[in-house]
Amino acid sequence: MADDLSSFAKDVLLVKGLKNSTLVWRLVVLTFAMVCGVYICTICLKQIGTSSKIGLLDIKVIQNPCPEPNIEPWEIPYVHYPNPKTYSREECSCHPVRYFAILSMQRSGSGWFETFLNSHPNISSNGEIFSVKVRRSNVSTITETLDTIYNLDWLSSASKNECTTAVGLKWMLNQGLMQHHEQIAEYFRIHGVSVIFLFRRNLLRRMVSLLANEYDRNAKLLNGTHKSHVHSPKEVSVCTLFCACMCATCV
Repeated sequence: MADDLSSFAKDVLLVKGLKNSTLVWRLVVLTFAMVCGVYICTICLKQIGTSSKIGLLDIKVIQNPCPEPNIEPWEIPYVHYPNPKTYSREECSCHPVRYFAILSMQRSGSGWFETFLNSHPNISSNGEIFSVKVRRSNVSTITETLDTIYNLDWLSSASKNECTTAVGLKWMLNQGLMQHHEQIAEYFRIHGVSVIFLFRRNLLRRMVSLLANEYDRNAKLLNGTHKSHVHSPKEVSVCTLFCACMCATCV
């Protein structure tokens, strides 16, 4: 009887040991399956995220660099490729632009010369930009205005629909130019600006033009309006009446 009980107890312990070992193996297999599942899910999520990012990427066309302009080596500092902020210059991005400034005095023919330049479809001369005092109040405002002009962001009647190859302005000596001449000369040197000095050789004719302009400012001979410049033979014939009046006064 005692042997039977001992054998029964051994059988029970053996069955319990087998059950315990089976449970441990099941836990191990379950843990391994969970780890594998998490790893597989992580890889899948990464692949999904990568594919979505690829789908949202902006495809940019890499443009070829602009060809070297066929110019002399000394001209290279005077050739520029501006990038305006107010509009896209993509079609003309490879068209080089030259900067210029017409330095002159009133009644010296600068208006006629600028009209002649603006008759070209690829040249823009923006007039007396610094006739407005605020723009020439200090060096900072002057350089900011020049940056806007030479970056092709200055929109005026001189702006062209064709690709601009030369852009500049007309600048009178008494419009802040002489007060800040050193800083302006340095700006022109750094930015490769070509300077055109335009002066009237016949000082007597310039004085007559000044007096005629002052006379017309008050008399307003042209349809009751004052015009600093005339652009037709009829306007010239009307304004020459001042010369007759001046000669009569002198006599």
